Amino acid sequence: MADGEGSPAPSVWSTGFRQTFESLAGQPVFGMLVAADNKRSDEREERLTQATASIPAAILWFLLITLIITVVALGVCLPRRKNRGQILTLVVITALLTTALCIIRDVDRPFGGIIDVEPTAISEAERQAARDFTANHPAAELPCDDQGNRRTV
Repeated sequence: MADGEGSPAPSVWSTGFRQTFESLAGQPVFGMLVAADNKRSDEREERLTQATASIPAAILWFLLITLIITVVALGVCLPRRKNRGQILTLVVITALLTTALCIIRDVDRPFGGIIDVEPTAISEAERQAARDFTANHPAAELPCDDQGNRRTV
């Protein structure tokens, strides 16, 4: 998700769920299972939307080029002598604006970069599902690997 791309594995899971649900049609649990699968799908779409950058790369490049042109123009306009205060001010402003651009880019991509949002909720759900599966089926192996791909029998 750090690159705004999703895994195809959940789509395979969803297809498997729906195939299993067909055999339960008409039973009371059917509606509950379909609602839970729809909720899971909606939440996945929301996470993918959050992971996708909303600021196009062209705008970030435009802001960076504008910053460079502004700093160079201000640097050229500085007096030749007794300019320590102006140079210090220019360096501080450049550092602040560059940091602001970096923060904007990082906040726009929450699943990668310096501000890295860990997938704690989905990791906890995975841990609970694995725990429940092994508790109910102690001799069985989990049906998928660590990457979410279905294991072959």
